Amino acid sequence: MSIMTRDDAVANPARTAESVRSLIVHVDGAPEASGRLRAAVELARRYDATLLGVGVEMEQPVNDPYGLMSGDWIIEMRRLVSEDLEQAARTFEAATAGVRSEWLGVDAYPSDVIARLSRSADLIVAGGEPLPANNAYRKVSTAELVMASGRPVLVAPPAGGTLRGEAIVVAWKDSRESRRAVTDALPFLRGAAEVVILEVCQADALEEAAAGVADVAHFLRRHGVHACGKTKIAPPGMVTAEIQNEARAIGADLIVAGAYGHSRLGEWAFGGVTFDLLHAPERFVLLSR
Repeated sequence: MSIMTRDDAVANPARTAESVRSLIVHVDGAPEASGRLRAAVELARRYDATLLGVGVEMEQPVNDPYGLMSGDWIIEMRRLVSEDLEQAARTFEAATAGVRSEWLGVDAYPSDVIARLSRSADLIVAGGEPLPANNAYRKVSTAELVMASGRPVLVAPPAGGTLRGEAIVVAWKDSRESRRAVTDALPFLRGAAEVVILEVCQADALEEAAAGVADVAHFLRRHGVHACGKTKIAPPGMVTAEIQNEARAIGADLIVAGAYGHSRLGEWAFGGVTFDLLHAPERFVLLSR
């Protein structure tokens, strides 16, 4: 396959559609949800993909050891959930005019449902993970989706917007997660005019890092991606800042990264770069694990 030139990449965005045929997004009535829905609709329209919208929440279990909660209270909670799901359906229908779409409303635990339904999608479109965490019975945890779905998760910035993908930064670390992220991102990387594979490291690791990003860039060029490798020296606490600086320098609106985390007592815990990108996305972030 020949290497794409800058003009070729911009002129042929439809190449991204080779692998992005279906997307899934959680829909609710919260103001912060509108950005990710707009982003998902725009992607579905641009790549002629099917968008599955899912409204999902459930009444929160209440510890009532003395049996003081009445049946009327339980009925009211279920009514509110039903109303929320109906509103989410209306919101989705209004937003997806002219887009191939499907809708599903479910009374269940949100993160589990989206992770399970992602088996029918190429990509999950989600929002950033707020601090403190939202009510898990009404909201989807993006961190849980990254850990449990087995699908790439595109995290939209709070305002949503259009993902142009003309310039992309791959936040590289020589790990299984980074390799998976690069492969998952190929549909987007193929459509970019400029891709920088960036590893931020300490001085004593510079030579090895330079060899690594050069290998990744060579791999991507075999797939028709206009890619180059780059390294920067910085202390661990400045890695995310350097990634964001590079994104601003080349005008990238997408960062691709492997997600690093672990399960501890049933809670997903992330640290370092993943935490920063997930909780404060300045631009679109594609996370894979």
